Order: sequence, then structure tokens, then C-alpha cells
Amino acid sequence: MALPLKFTVLVACLLLGACRSDPISFHTLTPAQPMPGRSGQDIAIESISVPPQVDRPQIVIREGNSGLAILETQWWGASLSDELRSALVDQLSNAGVPRKTSVRIDVQRFDSIPGQYGLMDVKWRLRPADAGDSGLLTCRSILQTPSGSSIDDLVNAQQNNVKRLAALIRQAAGNARSCPPS
Repeated sequence: MALPLKFTVLVACLLLGACRSDPISFHTLTPAQPMPGRSGQDIAIESISVPPQVDRPQIVIREGNSGLAILETQWWGASLSDELRSALVDQLSNAGVPRKTSVRIDVQRFDSIPGQYGLMDVKWRLRPADAGDSGLLTCRSILQTPSGSSIDDLVNAQQNNVKRLAALIRQAAGNARSCPPS
């Protein structure tokens, strides 16, 4: 009687062990090192839009010319649009611009290709608080950073793209008032 019970318990343990799933890893677009503060105004973020295909908590990567893969064990800390907002708020606070300015960001493409690159194609519009619609400046930046084959490398590439985008926005919001080259 004891032998069939032991066998049943052993089989049940093996079956339960086979049902385990890989742990979920969480990533962020906000770098570990905070941006150094500058004196001056923040650049407020009016809105951020991201393509719906990638605006989810799971990291989405491109496969081939037309495929997308949703990585069920590699997640952003929040939806991609919220991650992007948090990272840009971090990068644009104490931006050192001479007057209050806001920015509207429309991400056209957010491509992540392991072993190749992370790419952000972004239209953005600056609005000085005291200028109304006549002071609008609309720019487009295409930012691409090479990436290693791991998801961590890909996230680091996209973090670099966010840093570069924030630098371009700060530059345009300064005295230049023209679109900087990306």
C-alpha cells in the first residue's frame, strides 16, 4: 500500500515541477543615473502618444520584415507610454530653459530588434507658455542606437534614444528655437 502512494506522490511532484513558468523580468526607460540638475524651468509634457502595437506592459520586438513578438517574460515597469513619460519627466526636469515651455510627443515608430538596434521615430511640438500658437515649433527626430542580442542591451539602446530625444528637446527649447539635427 505504501509503494503506490509514494509512486503517486512522486508523479504528482514531477507534473507540478513541469508546470512552472519562467520568471518575469521588469525593465525601465529611466536610467539608473539621474540627470544633473540645471537652473531654469522644467519642460512640461502635454501629452505622449505611442503606436498601439507597442503600448503595452510587455516588451514587443520586431521579427523579420513584418512580424512582431510580444515577450511574455520581459515587461516594462508600466505601459510603454507611461515608461516614456516617466523617463522624459526625469530627463526634462530642471531643463535650464529660460521660459516655461511644454512639449507634445507623438512616437511614430518604436522598433526594438535584438542584435541590431533600438529605434524611435518621434514627432514633437514645443510650445512656449507666453507665445501662443504663433510660437509653436514642430520637429521630427529619428533616433537609432545599436543593440546587443540581449533584452537588457535593447533596453539600454532605447534608454539612450530617450536621453538623446530629451537633449534635442532641451536644445530646441533654449535660445535656438529651431529644430536641431538628430
